[in-house]
Parts: sequence; C-alpha cells; structure tokens
Amino acid sequence: MRAVWSEAARRRTWRRIWLAVAEVQASAGLITPAQIEDLRAHLDTIDLERAAVLEAEIGHDVMAELHAFAEQCPVGGGVLHWGLTSADVQDNADVARQRAALGLLLGRLRGVLLAFAQRIDATADLAVLGYTHLQPAEPTTLGYRLAITAQDLLGHFEALARVRVQLRGKGIRGAVGTGAAFVEMLHGTGVTPEALEASVLHALGLEAHPVVTQTYPRVQDYQLLSALSALAASLHKFAFDLRLMQSPGLGGIASEPFGERQVGSTAMPFKRNPVKAEQVCSLARLVASYSGVAWHNAADALLERTLDDSANRRSVIPEAFLATEQMLISTEVIVSGLQVDEARAAELLEAHGPFAATERILSALVRAGADRQEVHERLRQHSLAAWEAVQAGKPNPLLNQLTTDTVLLRYAQPARMRDLLDVRGYVGQAPERARTLARTLRQRLGAAESA
Repeated sequence: MRAVWSEAARRRTWRRIWLAVAEVQASAGLITPAQIEDLRAHLDTIDLERAAVLEAEIGHDVMAELHAFAEQCPVGGGVLHWGLTSADVQDNADVARQRAALGLLLGRLRGVLLAFAQRIDATADLAVLGYTHLQPAEPTTLGYRLAITAQDLLGHFEALARVRVQLRGKGIRGAVGTGAAFVEMLHGTGVTPEALEASVLHALGLEAHPVVTQTYPRVQDYQLLSALSALAASLHKFAFDLRLMQSPGLGGIASEPFGERQVGSTAMPFKRNPVKAEQVCSLARLVASYSGVAWHNAADALLERTLDDSANRRSVIPEAFLATEQMLISTEVIVSGLQVDEARAAELLEAHGPFAATERILSALVRAGADRQEVHERLRQHSLAAWEAVQAGKPNPLLNQLTTDTVLLRYAQPARMRDLLDVRGYVGQAPERARTLARTLRQRLGAAESA
C-alpha cells in the first residue's frame, strides 16, 4: 500500500500517461518513432531530487516532473504534455492508484473474513451472556456475536468491490473537459479524440466518465471515502465490543492476543491493555472524518473547477487507504489470535442467567394460560428485589421467590421453574445461524477470488 501511494509511483504513473498520449500522437503521424523511443527509454528514470528542485522554482508539481522527464529525453521531451492539462495526468493517475489500493484492501478484508469464519465455527455453541443497554440480557453465543460483525464486513467487501468497478477516470479531455485541443490537433489524421482517449485508458485499465470538467466529478471521491468510512465503522464496533468483552469488570470472556514479552503499561506491570483494538478505534475515527472533507470537495467544486480540493486530496485519500489497511491487519491479528475464557463465560451466565431467564419464564407462563401483564409485573418485582440482594453480596434469592409465588405456581411447578431458570441452552437458533453465515463467507469469498 505504501508503494502504491509513494511519490515515485505517482510520478511513474504520470509518465505512463504522457507516453501513452504520445504513442497515439505518433500513430497519427504527429510525433516521430525516435521521439517515442526516447520517451520509453526514460519512463522509469524517476529523479525525485531534480523534480523537487524544479518544483521549488516553479511552484507546480506536475510541471516540475514534466520538466524533469523532458530533460532526460533530448529527442522526445519537447512533445510531452501536448494538448493536455494537469488533471488529464493527475486525475487518471489518481484513479488508477485508487483501483490498485482497493484491490489490496479487498485482499486484506478477505483474509479478515476467513479468520472470522474459522472463529465463528469454533465458538458457535459457546453460550455467553448477552447485553442490551450494556445491561445483562438473554444469552447469545460468542460465534453468533462474531457472525454479526462478519455479516457487516461481508457487506463492505461486496460494496468496495462494486466501488472499485465503478471508479472512472477523467479521460483525456483538456482544460475544461471539452477535448477541444485534441479535436483540432487530430483533425485530418485519421485518429479521433475518442480513439486517443481509449488507448490511454486501456493502458491504465480504466474507463472514463462520459462528461467531465477539468476534473472527474469529485463526488466520486466522496463515494469512495464514504465506503471506506462505512467499513471503518464496522471495524470500530467490533474493536469497541472486544474492549468491553476484555474488561474484567464487564466480562473478561474474550481478549486480543498478548505476547509473552508484551508490556501493557509502564506503571502497572499486570496490565493487558487491548492496544490493537484501541488502535483500530483510533484509526477508524480518522478515516470517518475524511468523508466530510470529500463532501466539501464535491459540493464546493465551482463551475469547471476550483483548486481548493487539491491540497487535502493529496493527504486524505492515501491516508484513508493506509489507515484502513492497518485496521484490517490489526483486526486479522485479533481475530486469528482471539483468546476465549470459557470458564468466565459460564461464570457470568450462572451469575446473571436467572435474571435473563425471566423472559423465558414469562413466555412459558403465558403459554400455560397466565395473563401476560399480570405475571410480567410479578416477575419484575421479584427480579428487582433479587437484583438488590445480589448487589449487596447476598445469594441470589430469585429461584426461591419464584417457586413460592402462589400466583406463578398456578401455571408452573417448582421443578419446571428451575428448568426454565437454566439458560445455558437458551440460545435459540444462534449456533445454526452462525455456522450458516460462516459457510456463506467461504462460498462468497471463494467466488470473489475466482472472479
């Protein structure tokens, strides 16, 4: 990813565009074969130091690289950039690199999803306490919880694949997108402006928007960064949930891997801080902010073009890709090395499971003929009283309260009530749905890889 967004790669792509345009001009008889050979011979001779010196003098990066390239090509340098504007070079190069970067991200995301599939299968049956409003709720399974994240990530995988296919370049259209310079330049040569553009875009593996101004529509950047921001949101949620699950005070049932010699804190040697999960959350916030910048670039691109998008695009687009890739790298490490404490999961279920079972009891009592509203109120009162006792360090009295309530006993005997309070198996379809999602991941990703 760093190579894709490196300065050398950027300038090398510019040179490919200059050469591709010149080759078509040569086919039209406007440039000699000797000039083309000279340009080809120096295509990869990137001299960043010379370009920096020139840019310091003239204050224009494209023009500086153009001069650096032309200096290296005594025969062909004089015809470089004929008919072009800077955005013909920069915009098409940007989109070519965006497509390459998305290809890398999709490969990373595929690895993350396959790691999730493995973990989902391994924990599909592991009952854990569920939480709503950050309060104990009915149980779920750890595999099902992971499947929820994986389902979102699969959606992002498919969305990013669509974005990659839909990315369009500016094409070769000149200063305001009309192609006027090429219409006149190629008149009578037998080569059309459309043919020239098609040849250049083919060399870059791109298609172009049918209508452009000086640049391609900047709303495309917003759509790209919004897709990355959406992926960041799901990665953030997973990492944030893991930070909660890793906290001993809130659960401690799952944690990110921790190296044998890893240090959690300079002051507190016992600490096992979730640093990778925190890193994911930190970078996700950064990536989320970039879509707002891209929105303004799209909304404020006045008339045929203003330049107030240029400086920030050089930063936000590469950084969004680099940060997203790092989030995916960290997430794959977390998922592949996820440490699960099954004993702690069972402990939490035992402590809070009886409260979670009240919904199960409510349903069973109504099925036996009870008035739902009446027994709901009785269960609520018993639960709150039992919760206060547990919070005070006393044994949980809920079972005794429920099995001595004469109203409830009309509909369920004490033995039945005890069975209902055991929620270890009260996870519904979670295991099956989790495994189905894991199979779906492997099927879709296998298809994506072959495509």
